[in-house]
Amino acid sequence: MQTIRGKPEAVWTDLLPVLAGIAVAISGVGLALALADVRSPLRAPFILFFLFAGPAGGLTAALPGLEPAARASAAATGALVIDVLAAQTASSLHVLTVGGAVIAVVAITALLFLLSLGRRIRKTELINPVDRLMKGIKGTRSGRFRI
Repeated sequence: MQTIRGKPEAVWTDLLPVLAGIAVAISGVGLALALADVRSPLRAPFILFFLFAGPAGGLTAALPGLEPAARASAAATGALVIDVLAAQTASSLHVLTVGGAVIAVVAITALLFLLSLGRRIRKTELINPVDRLMKGIKGTRSGRFRI
């Protein structure tokens, strides 16, 4: 068995995925409690955690180029804006329910995660050396020369 004494960075690298998993679990429970309309004292805090952490996580994934502190600040502000705009839209359409607001936030969060996933897939396709080689070969066949 190996100990990690004297390596404080190892503790943080192991702790962050665990904390992310706990946040996803709490958000999932909040989503389930909201959609099932369960009367529980834990419903309100878990739903509030989900309504804040979901869009914040999506925005954090969608902003990879920023420094961690700036990304956290932008994600927190953006999550608040997404929640307020979802509530404002639902209120103006006279369909303000807990389930409707949660579904709207889920849809926006899913779109943000899909956006970042698409960006990563496209970025890895451009980095792949075989793809670059094939694009270069296609470019020389068409008469254009690319370096």
